[in-house]
Amino acid sequence: MSYRVISKCPICSSKLKVIKLKCNKCSTIIENDFEFSKFEYLGEDHLNFMEVFLKCRGNIKDVEKELGISYPTVRSKLDEVVSALGYNTEVKKTAVSNKEILDMLEKGEISAEQAINIMKEN
Repeated sequence: MSYRVISKCPICSSKLKVIKLKCNKCSTIIENDFEFSKFEYLGEDHLNFMEVFLKCRGNIKDVEKELGISYPTVRSKLDEVVSALGYNTEVKKTAVSNKEILDMLEKGEISAEQAINIMKEN
């Protein structure tokens, strides 16, 4: 059984650094200050969501079906992941235009009911 490497300190929750790597085959050891990727700091829920999102190739309708959640919930979870990766989501949280909503409806990314709900939220 293998375990996922921890990326945050269990005491203070600060980001951890990798300082030693070892080859299992020849036992070579390399020591330095190595950094984790941004994805290593994501929690299990965010990683699971991203796996489904990527598997569905970003098609929100498919993500909705796979996870059994609504369009606004998918968008909210995506914003959470973007924020957890260190990007500002406030700039991107502008109202979706009616044309964008109709385009998503036409492409089959959302249902008519979802389109109506989104328009009401705007």
